[in-house]
Amino acid sequence: MKPVLRSYLALVLAALLTLTGQSMAVARGMPNAAGEIVLCTGFGPISVLVDQNGQPVGKPHICPDYALSLFALHEGPPLQFLRPLGQVVTLQIETGRVVAMGDIVPATARGPPAIF
Repeated sequence: MKPVLRSYLALVLAALLTLTGQSMAVARGMPNAAGEIVLCTGFGPISVLVDQNGQPVGKPHICPDYALSLFALHEGPPLQFLRPLGQVVTLQIETGRVVAMGDIVPATARGPPAIF
């Protein structure tokens, strides 16, 4: 059962990669819009992207190479972790501390986990 499921899954994933790779190639090859025409209608303004000859072009595609950078957008400024002013903490380093040999944990090795 598992080998049959794995082979079907491999075929589905290969087909998915083929189809999405083709759409990415088409998105990269589309010409950029040279301008924008704003049409004032009874329902509000509508903007139409046009090429250099004034012919309408489709919606712009998000570049797949930089699409993940959209997750980096955030609403506010980055958090700043500042120390409170007026409070001074003096750090003291202990010197001359002797470590007993019983405190050191010896290194132990074990085999790899069992695979079922």
